[in-house]
Amino acid sequence: MSAGAPGGTVLHVWQGGELRPSEGWRDGEADPRLLVADSWLVDDGRVLALDVHRDRFTGSVAEALARPDVTTGPDAGEPAAFWAAAVAALPRTGAWFPRVELVAVDRPDGRPGGGGGARLQLRLRPAPPRRRSVVLATADHDPRTRPTVKGPDLAALGALVADARARGADEAVLLSPEGHVVEGAWSSIVWWRGDALCLPADDLPRLPGVTLRTLTTLAAVLGVDVLHDRTRPDELDGFEVWSLGALHGPRIVTGWVGGPSPAEEPGRLGLWRGRLDRLRRPIDA
Repeated sequence: MSAGAPGGTVLHVWQGGELRPSEGWRDGEADPRLLVADSWLVDDGRVLALDVHRDRFTGSVAEALARPDVTTGPDAGEPAAFWAAAVAALPRTGAWFPRVELVAVDRPDGRPGGGGGARLQLRLRPAPPRRRSVVLATADHDPRTRPTVKGPDLAALGALVADARARGADEAVLLSPEGHVVEGAWSSIVWWRGDALCLPADDLPRLPGVTLRTLTTLAAVLGVDVLHDRTRPDELDGFEVWSLGALHGPRIVTGWVGGPSPAEEPGRLGLWRGRLDRLRRPIDA
């Protein structure tokens, strides 16, 4: 039986070529030891773009393991084997929000000694309640150290979200030094300019969001213009703005604390949420 936290989270670590339950661990969403992380929604055994999550995670793990400060850890072929074992361990019923991780440890088995170690692990979590809407607040700084890798900055970004919540918002928005929208702390930010889908310019460093990639690919297939903009929050007044993430999918922005007043075209969010939901596939397909 796996070790679990009071909230129902279960942790398995990768040891000896298999996932094993971990005892005596500390649960936390913002673990400062995270080198790489990836999470997605499993809804009755169906997942959106699981292969894209896999490629993002294993690619980032390979880069992390090549760093000079990581001296011990999984062999080259282990991340793929770990991924397969983690997917096999996912429940096929209910709503779940698992997270795969590469974490820094003294040694891959978690015991002290050696330093510079890294370990793969699966955090199996029940999915939190999903929401259709979100309120944003502009962050007062950008704490990211590795903006294109999910994991190492989650603790710092979580602090920004906590500050946004203290101001009556749900999500914090990061801006470039010039004041342009880059992304949310825990989500991608897009907006609609008429019938065109807009996202931040490609040279603004941000996480390669899986939901964002799926949405923009689908839009292109359907003949929707996809524009790359440099846009300040005040320039989004009266525009429809979405926050995208693996848990909630697209959410409509209904407010921006101290920022623009967003709008909503009736029916558009529901249409696209339905389109994305129909792209979910069974894990075992």
